[in-house]
Amino acid sequence: MRICELKRKEVININDCKRLGFVGDVDFDIHTGCICALIVPGPGCICGFLGHEKEYVIPFCDICQIGEDIILVDVKRKDVEEKCRD
Repeated sequence: MRICELKRKEVININDCKRLGFVGDVDFDIHTGCICALIVPGPGCICGFLGHEKEYVIPFCDICQIGEDIILVDVKRKDVEEKCRD
């Protein structure tokens, strides 16, 4: 699967059935090529515009299933790391 295909998928948390948003970026290990985490822009972000300072970083181990349209993740809302970009 290509990164551009992942970016078209919506991320949904199975713990509270909430939509987290669409995949904005992927963090991967450049030595192995393995995906480390999915990065989903936080609330108020539209394609990196209008409030791009917050984002959800979802570790790859928390991904339950990748479907045709959505990605199901198993994270507790408080455990999802919300990072600020510098």
